[in-house]
Amino acid sequence: MTGDFEQQRVKLSTGVELDVVDIGPRDAPVLIFLHGFPESHRTWRGQLPHFATRFRCIAPDQRGYCGSSKPQDVADYTPDKLIADIFALADALGVETFTIVGHDWGGAISWGVALGGQPGGLHPAWAGRVTRAVIANAPHPGIFGRLLQADPVQRAASQYIRLFRDPATDALVREQGLAGVLAKAFEGRLEGAPTPPEEIARSLAWWEDRDACFGMLNWYRASPIEVPPMDAPFAEPPAMPFPKLEIPTLVIWATDDVALPVSNLDGMAELVPNATIVRVPDCGHFVTWEAPGAVNAAMDAFLA
Repeated sequence: MTGDFEQQRVKLSTGVELDVVDIGPRDAPVLIFLHGFPESHRTWRGQLPHFATRFRCIAPDQRGYCGSSKPQDVADYTPDKLIADIFALADALGVETFTIVGHDWGGAISWGVALGGQPGGLHPAWAGRVTRAVIANAPHPGIFGRLLQADPVQRAASQYIRLFRDPATDALVREQGLAGVLAKAFEGRLEGAPTPPEEIARSLAWWEDRDACFGMLNWYRASPIEVPPMDAPFAEPPAMPFPKLEIPTLVIWATDDVALPVSNLDGMAELVPNATIVRVPDCGHFVTWEAPGAVNAAMDAFLA
């Protein structure tokens, strides 16, 4: 099943409303799926039908995306607000505990959800609500920040973030929608991604919505992560303690990701002691739909 998924509108205590897919048995364990940039719940079109036979599968279009609320202030997209949305979504749907599943920006937020919601987690009101985590091609914050300072490959691969944050791109976005800035940021780097034409058409419709364009870009603009220019010095940043994620965690990594090289796995065992790492060779960044069979098999084994 890769056709349309029925969505419901869910009003959150955080002040936004999200369009949400909610399928599978209501009394089954819950998986909450978080998509990344510049996609939607359809990031998971190869996973939702597969897992909905035995899990309750919840997949929102996150704030700023598609038909969900699209506040226009950068401050509305700080990580704390994006993380709070997920617990508020669980509350609104009557979900107490869940496994968090994320890709790309959805994975970045999933790291925060897991760290805040694991037993003894960083956020007392949420601690104990997240039982497991599945992260697909989304960098761990404790690793990514160091690579941006010290690794030329990762820094070069992340220069597009500086473009997304630059107010000078706003005129291009207003003129051409998100497609224009994507073409400028990734010129010569997107060939070969096996996106079906009908999925491109779906995405283009949302990329024309200027409020959605700026909502999506605000995820980058509100992030505290620093991306130095290429001519800034390279140096190992000072060692800083980072809280460990102790819950069972599956990290799925497509090894041909041009934005996130496999160096993002270095040091994972130290920060995530119960991590299971599955590498997917010959696959690019959008592993959930480029290699759905590999993702589903890895998740099946992990969730058994």
